[in-house]
Amino acid sequence: MAALYIVTSKVLRVSSSTSNTSDEFRKRVYTKFGDAGETSLLYGGRVSKNGLNTEAYGITDEAVSAMGLARAMTSNPKVNDLLRQLQRDLFTIAAELATDPDKYELFQQHFKPVTAEMVTSLEETIDSLEEEFEMPKVFILPGGSQASAAIDLARCVIRTAERRVVAMAEADVLTNGLIMAYLNRLGDLLFVLARYEDRDIPIERAT
Repeated sequence: MAALYIVTSKVLRVSSSTSNTSDEFRKRVYTKFGDAGETSLLYGGRVSKNGLNTEAYGITDEAVSAMGLARAMTSNPKVNDLLRQLQRDLFTIAAELATDPDKYELFQQHFKPVTAEMVTSLEETIDSLEEEFEMPKVFILPGGSQASAAIDLARCVIRTAERRVVAMAEADVLTNGLIMAYLNRLGDLLFVLARYEDRDIPIERAT
């Protein structure tokens, strides 16, 4: 009797000689569902990979990866812990952006949407960091250290994500306007965090 491999929602029939071990049923990374340029939203619905939702949550994911690069490069536990928490917040934001407005109640049953308190928390973190060192009063060239350069990269990616979320709002497909405020404040925080990372080394002026 032939064995079955389950591939997400696909089922492929293969020879029984292929496997009779515990990995007989396993998911594959590739599904081929997106080969025609479409992808699935979190709770159902197919959209273009070039659509507003996809752009917004895709670029948010890029920011998460850039923060991961920064975490791998910093030797400061405080910076590492803060970036880790921000990554987790962004995962939830990406899920919110990947939810069709008609399915938003489903999202709320499983995740916590962005709140005003989350925006305030970012502001408080910025204020706390600025109490520990003096922010430069000139334009700075990114690249003082590997970690700060990665944080600055994440900041730029967040600004791109913010613009895509604004486009969603203008198209009336954004379910939570506080995401714009969160991303705006997060960009500010990452700028401060990069300067905090390099607070003990000379700055390189842009002009």
